Amino acid sequence: MNCVIVHGCPDDVESTKDPTMRTYDKHWIPWIRKELEKRKISVAIPLMPTPWDADYFQWKKYFERLEVNDKTILIGHSCGSAFLVRWLGETKRKSYKLILVAPWKIPYGEGEFLEKKKQFYDYEIDINIKNRVKDVIIFTSDNEEDEGKESAIIFHKYLGGTVINLNGRGHYIMKDMKTEEFPELLEVALK
Repeated sequence: MNCVIVHGCPDDVESTKDPTMRTYDKHWIPWIRKELEKRKISVAIPLMPTPWDADYFQWKKYFERLEVNDKTILIGHSCGSAFLVRWLGETKRKSYKLILVAPWKIPYGEGEFLEKKKQFYDYEIDINIKNRVKDVIIFTSDNEEDEGKESAIIFHKYLGGTVINLNGRGHYIMKDMKTEEFPELLEVALK
């Protein structure tokens, strides 16, 4: 059993703790890593290439170096969720679980920024993912942005699974959650 966590797309380079690092250590991600590793589950949290100026094809090339199989728990946050769903659809790969935290599916921005974002959001969801993944869980929140709530509905429509709507978690980032602990995520990852 292993776990791969794909972070979201911060707005700028300053939003990344240290762009020279190899992992993404923000929000609830360090906490869930520690908790899973305590339980002898190997965790990879790659810092995807230029997340503030994300390019799906660069992410895909980088991501495919990681071990993903039918015993892998995949966790995506925000645009990391959209990345995982597109990647699973394109590659037809299997995984044990797919957990989407504050998933996003609606392109935003303008110009070149919008065109790059469309790589993550403007694709047809492969409805057969649900046949290759044992369990799909989608976390959303009552105070998430409307586009985020709509995105969770879109993913659920095509992927099925369980939707968990927690109060007061916003976009599941530190400023919204006010804590790095995310016990509900740990519970579904281990279940």
